[in-house]
Amino acid sequence: MELWHIALIALGGFAGGAMNALAGGGTFFSFPALLAAGVTPVSANATNAVALWPASLATAWALRPELRRLPWRDYLRPLLIAAAVGGLLGGLLLLLTSDQAFFTLIPWLLLIATLLFTFSRVIGQAVERLARRPREPGRLGPVGFICQWLVSVYGGFFGAGMGIMMIASLAIAGRTQVVEINAIKSLMSSVIYSVAALTFIIAGAVHWPALAIMLGGTLLGGYCGGLFARALPDAWLRALVILIGWGLTLFYFYEVYH
Repeated sequence: MELWHIALIALGGFAGGAMNALAGGGTFFSFPALLAAGVTPVSANATNAVALWPASLATAWALRPELRRLPWRDYLRPLLIAAAVGGLLGGLLLLLTSDQAFFTLIPWLLLIATLLFTFSRVIGQAVERLARRPREPGRLGPVGFICQWLVSVYGGFFGAGMGIMMIASLAIAGRTQVVEINAIKSLMSSVIYSVAALTFIIAGAVHWPALAIMLGGTLLGGYCGGLFARALPDAWLRALVILIGWGLTLFYFYEVYH
């Protein structure tokens, strides 16, 4: 690995960690950095997922008090099963996908993630309206289970934009507390990333030198992002992520289909 590859991965990890701490959308920085550094598409996605794994566990642990009020047998346990099975299936689908096939999917996956991030405010407002409904399900119905399973499959396969999908599907399924929605989303994300990451590690799909470099960058970036979270305008940061997201989407559409 050349020196500029190391610098690019470290910078992508730093930017990804900082943006996740500030406005979200860190995958738009970390995943393309791995690709540009020469990591193959499937390995780059697997490495990026493993790099995000520790942060997902930390977030779920921090929000655990919000989950204690939820029924375990009829609600949380089916959700965790959907997350584990979906995350495993998504991870296996990624491993069964050739690098060339996954490369052709990259622009479409980036398009989905960019659209979700671009309209995340609108989705968030819709979630808040849905959350005002006087209905709090005590059990997870079949529709809610299938929706969360599909989101989990997507999360295990790619992951960018998964959180927005999950928040929307939880609200549609009947959750009425935004704080609880975020806590459930964090718990499910941690399960999906855990299952997918372990699958990638066991299968040998992780680029370990790149992962070591990226983890250092994401940790430092997350710390710096936390320090500057109140100093930088959120609108500017969101605009930057959206601009980069659309730029990368158009770039990879050109790379794949020109």
